[in-house]
Amino acid sequence: MEKKLSKLQNKIKYKFKNISLLKYSITHKSSNSIYNYEKSEFLGDRVLGLVISKKLISLYPNEKVGILDKKLASLVNQNTCYEIGKKLKLDEYIITGNKKNKNSSIQKKIISDTIEALIGAIYTDSGLLTAKNFILKHWDNYIIKSNITQIDSKTRLQEYSLKKYKELPIYKLISNTGPRHNPLFKVAVKLKNTKFIEGLGSSKKNAEQSAATKLFDIYKDELAG
Repeated sequence: MEKKLSKLQNKIKYKFKNISLLKYSITHKSSNSIYNYEKSEFLGDRVLGLVISKKLISLYPNEKVGILDKKLASLVNQNTCYEIGKKLKLDEYIITGNKKNKNSSIQKKIISDTIEALIGAIYTDSGLLTAKNFILKHWDNYIIKSNITQIDSKTRLQEYSLKKYKELPIYKLISNTGPRHNPLFKVAVKLKNTKFIEGLGSSKKNAEQSAATKLFDIYKDELAG
């Protein structure tokens, strides 16, 4: 066990003052119903959310809360935590007492939970600054990608229209031209207070997105609220 814990500390580039915190952070309740990662994971989830939220606000000071919330959700969800946990090869260190935990769906949740538990353990062992440095180091590439991860224009338009007018945007197909293997769709969209704006695309869906994007560009002042 000491060798495993030492190897993991080298892997995450952090040496624990209280090694028990690390041990508990990689122990699933199927192995130990009392001393396991559940409370550390509970804490780590909150620390992760705090650090990422603060980072997003500093990166996007003019962004709306709704957009920030969606960026945050994509950065702290199970899939992202799982990917980071896999990169750290946490599955090689997690202590379980039940072979059923080896199936892929449970394994994914366990790895995701463990990376949060590890954050909670680091926070408890050394405080917020150390936990923050760990998080930003391993989430850096995902945070950078969040710069291009925006709500698509069609969804934004729908949310705006429902909020403002209690009705959906109006889309209409103008034309569908070109050969079957390379079609060109023209779609128009309008809100209650706008004219129809047209967009082109290789599919009806893409043309709708194009039209919605153009409508936002043209009426950005009116839709800023």
